[in-house]
Amino acid sequence: MSDGPRLALTDVTKRYGPRTALDGLTLEVAAGQVLALLGPNGAGKTTLVQLASGLLAPDRGTVRVAGRDPRSRRDGDRRDVGVAPQDVAVYPVLTVAENLRCFAEVAGLSRRDARRRVDQLAEPLALTGLLDRRAGQLSGGEQRRLHTAIALVHQPSLVLLDEPTAGADVTTRARILDVVRDLARDGTAVLYTTHYLPEVEQLGADVAVLERGRIVATGTVEELVAAHAEAAVVLEVDERARDGALAALPEARADGARLRVACTAPEATLPALLARLGPHAAGLRAVELVRPSLEAAYLQLTGRGVSAPAADPAPVDALR
Repeated sequence: MSDGPRLALTDVTKRYGPRTALDGLTLEVAAGQVLALLGPNGAGKTTLVQLASGLLAPDRGTVRVAGRDPRSRRDGDRRDVGVAPQDVAVYPVLTVAENLRCFAEVAGLSRRDARRRVDQLAEPLALTGLLDRRAGQLSGGEQRRLHTAIALVHQPSLVLLDEPTAGADVTTRARILDVVRDLARDGTAVLYTTHYLPEVEQLGADVAVLERGRIVATGTVEELVAAHAEAAVVLEVDERARDGALAALPEARADGARLRVACTAPEATLPALLARLGPHAAGLRAVELVRPSLEAAYLQLTGRGVSAPAADPAPVDALR
């Protein structure tokens, strides 16, 4: 195994016809690091995961897992990476234990080692009482835990978790986060994509923000908040009041009907702003007080919500 980063993407570009999914992207994940990859839908997160898992080849640049090309498929290479894609992928007619042993043996584990790994993963992911149940009979949360266990069963040095808690219940989410923290403590590198920003802080993860195929910021949560989160008052006004409100608040930045006024103390600033609006305050439709947070930094960096409607164009279905 290479002594360098477990995952290294260097100057990677990936296109789908005229559309660029990743544009000159460089990113590394080290042993023992949880790197949360954040970005709106369509930013390129799933494409990045597919490149790292060897399901796609870059149009330009290099992808290396433990120093090797993940598409080489040499003996032992398939054990370097564990992938849990967004959509749950289990064999419904097999039991939980059979699913795990099947994927473990495909990755090269002996039958004895596969059985041992099933026992090791069952308790932390709350699968112990489900091992003899067919996967198709599991609840959504139970299938999500099995799906995650499959990615870990062969003890990979790099784990790619693409929105692993999407649609999960509270118990499943807590179990998965506990397992991710344990993986990092044991030296595994984890690339973790999510739309649930509180998870990033709960994991103590480092952060990379992906926007339109480019990494626009990296750092700890604290570093991103300090550099990019801005306290503000956001006033949403109707179209008739917009011009008058802008004249009354020349320091405001306008984004359509939303006027953003940067400040250090939103609660104390709001009454003064309302007073200055005068008669235009009648056109207010909503008021938002923005405090420094990871969400505020994220919005400042991307200018979009966490769940923008655009879809990642990646056509590859082999992750299922």
